[in-house]
Amino acid sequence: MRFRDRAEAGRELAGLLVDLCAREALADPLVLALPRGGIAVAEPVARALGAPLDVLVVRKIGAPHHQEFAVGALAADDPPLFDAGTLDMLGLTEEYMAPAVERERRELRRREERYRAGRPPPDPAGRTVIVVDDGLATGATARAALRHVRRRGPAHLVLAVPVGAPDSVESLTGEADTVLCPHRPAGFAAVGQWYEDFEQLTDAQVLAALHAH
Repeated sequence: MRFRDRAEAGRELAGLLVDLCAREALADPLVLALPRGGIAVAEPVARALGAPLDVLVVRKIGAPHHQEFAVGALAADDPPLFDAGTLDMLGLTEEYMAPAVERERRELRRREERYRAGRPPPDPAGRTVIVVDDGLATGATARAALRHVRRRGPAHLVLAVPVGAPDSVESLTGEADTVLCPHRPAGFAAVGQWYEDFEQLTDAQVLAALHAH
């Protein structure tokens, strides 16, 4: 199983989410994409649900000398959320990771300023909030995003990803009311391996998607 691109993955998720919202009587949906890759998956979802689309900027905190391997993540102005077991395994401390946290915090703020241009984030209180990304590897960024939204009182919190590592998907079931991940391949190594076209998106493409809604 491979998706042609993120749009195809989003269309599959959209059908499942329309069914979920009807079955569970979930009202007033708000779709929050994790940019950049999640925005292209979230577009068809928001369109199918007739829901507003916005972004929740989250940054992975990568391991030293292996930035793609997450040891934690940041969401909005929240404190960093580290995986204690991973830090221990790598012999790292939160204090040692402080410069990496500050670097990712700067990039998070840059992206928020670029994407929002002074626009306040939507209020998720009392709404059905659907957090969308293009896939789930370690689950670090999704966990930070879900905890950030949960603190703001959604009526029902959904994590929707097209594909994910089975263990990571399972580890997030307690963070959302519903975790929707239709493909959980045993041979999962990286999100990109499940897409024929996994080109990195630009800030301009994120802005275009937001302006289209």
